[in-house]
Amino acid sequence: MRYLLDTHFLFWLPIGGSGLSRAARSLINNPENGFLFSTASIWEIVLKKARYRDLAYDPREVRQMMLENGYTELSVTSEHVLAVDSLASIHRDPFDRLLIAQAIVEGITLLTADATIARYPGPIRKV
Repeated sequence: MRYLLDTHFLFWLPIGGSGLSRAARSLINNPENGFLFSTASIWEIVLKKARYRDLAYDPREVRQMMLENGYTELSVTSEHVLAVDSLASIHRDPFDRLLIAQAIVEGITLLTADATIARYPGPIRKV
């Protein structure tokens, strides 16, 4: 199965997955699963790094680590952006809304630890 990772996973994976639930670790360690991360998540990390200068994560290093470990980068397309317009106003975070739209458009499951994101209908799995 293919999964799109919420931005939180990009923070947790480089430090050995210590923030991951047992269910998330099980999915990630299953060689039958494939994982994608969004360009939007890298953008979000860039903005967080600019806002919180002491943030320990370098977005370039996070992206490189993800690619080196076999994760696929999913670019943002206008189809993804337009799909945001059809989402209910459950969550206000624009990055999370874009990830939800990407999962819907691409027909892949979004993995998240965020209960608010998990309230959306569609291919979302809270772990």
